[in-house]
Formats: sequence, structure tokens, C-alpha cells
Amino acid sequence: MAPATTNSGITTDEASGERHIPESTRADGSKRKAIKIRPGYQPPEDVQVYKNRPAEAFRERGKRIGIPGAASAQDEKPDQGSAASNKNAKRREARKKAKAAGDGEGEGEAKADATATTQDGQPKAEELDPEVEREKKARSLKKKLKQAKELKMKKDGGEGLLPEQIAKVIKINELIRELDALGFDADGEPKTETKDDAIEGSENKK
Repeated sequence: MAPATTNSGITTDEASGERHIPESTRADGSKRKAIKIRPGYQPPEDVQVYKNRPAEAFRERGKRIGIPGAASAQDEKPDQGSAASNKNAKRREARKKAKAAGDGEGEGEAKADATATTQDGQPKAEELDPEVEREKKARSLKKKLKQAKELKMKKDGGEGLLPEQIAKVIKINELIRELDALGFDADGEPKTETKDDAIEGSENKK
């Protein structure tokens, strides 16, 4: 008969009464030597857990029969839960209705404001003043003409210009004509009525 082995692997020799852990083989094939256990030593794995028999019996009985009164409490819980859930559902419904009513009023006010705005009409776009537009265009042409004249002076001084700069110089006469058409002189200043123009204007009036 093979000697009994404890949970920790300790074996007791029946002949000598000595306890030891027999030698074993590791995963790599090497051998573990047998370990002698001193008398009286008991490893934690071999310590028996204390069991209270009356408590164990009562616990087992409760599993089989159940706790007295637990069934009635479980039967009452669904009713209580349903009542509470009904109250919560009613409150949620009331909140939804109140919110819907508030949103409806807000939408009505917004629609009323939109209708009033439509009836009143949007403010008319500001009419562009031709005189302001003419002066604005003249300022732009004056700036371009000034740059072109500066480039022409550089060219006359023997300085080399880029192709786009030469193109600006070529447009000097065109810029002057555009300014003249707007009623400005070559310097970008408003033209003053000359004596001949005044005489011609007076004759036309006659």
C-alpha cells in the first residue's frame, strides 16, 4: 500500500515514521532532491480549517428549505416596485407635457416675431452714392499711376525692371485717360473749370 500524501506533498514512511517530500522531476528533466521534514512541523496547506458543525447544519438547512418569510417579502416587492414605477412614469409624463407646452409657446412667439419682421419689411439696402464710388475709383487709379511713374523714373535712370513692372509703366497713359474720364487730372486731383470751359458753358446756356 502506497504511503498517504498530504496536500503539501509530504509523505510519511511507515517503517521509520519519518516525513519527507519525495524527489521529483522538473520540466527540464532535472531531478529535485528529497526534502526531509522535521518532526512536529505542519505546513499551512495541511492545517485543517475549523468547521462549526451546528452552523454548517443550519446553513445547509437554509439552502434546502429557505429563509422563513422571504417568499412573502419577495411577493410584496413587485407590487411596491410597480407602484413606485407608476408614480415615476406619471411624473415623467407630466414633465414632458409641460416641456412640450413651453416649447410650443416659444415657437409661437418666434413665429409671431418672424411674421412681424416680414410684414415690417427688411431695411432697404443703402443706395450707393455715385460720387463716393467715383472718388474711390479715382483714388485707386491715382495710386496705380503713382507707382507706374516711380517705376518709369527708375527705368529712365537706367535701372532694370521686371516684366510686370514694365507692364505697369506702359499703362501710364491708360490710367491718365481713366482719371480724365472721371473728372480728375493726371495727378489725381479733381479738375478745375477753365476759363474756356466757363465761356463755352455760358454760351450753351444762352
